Amino acid sequence: MRRLLKHSAYRKILTWLLTVITTPIFYAVIVLTFFYISEYYPNKHFDQKQWFANKDERYEYSENIIESKILAGKTKAQVRQILGDEGNNDKDNDWYYDLGYRPEFANIDPDNLEITFKNGKVTAVIQNKR
Repeated sequence: MRRLLKHSAYRKILTWLLTVITTPIFYAVIVLTFFYISEYYPNKHFDQKQWFANKDERYEYSENIIESKILAGKTKAQVRQILGDEGNNDKDNDWYYDLGYRPEFANIDPDNLEITFKNGKVTAVIQNKR
């Protein structure tokens, strides 16, 4: 290796070769880091006061609501007491709560929380990502 690098022609070729290989990798890492940072949002524990106060950032609580199963087996009145009234009708078996826009590249549609009732009790809670 020392013999090759003694000649300036070989040194120039090696420098250009390394530059051509590493530059695209460097830029790809920068772009991927930008996308990761722009799409990050925290997943917070459900806080009823914050749920009512900041309707545009409810998506931060949706994962905790689903995974902790805090609505499992609740009646429609209990769900209305916990999440509030979003114009859902007691006759409907599917209720929807707007979650706002998740920070995501080219996201133009808001997400919603879908709560399914059977015999008046919650059977499923899912987040509809559009």
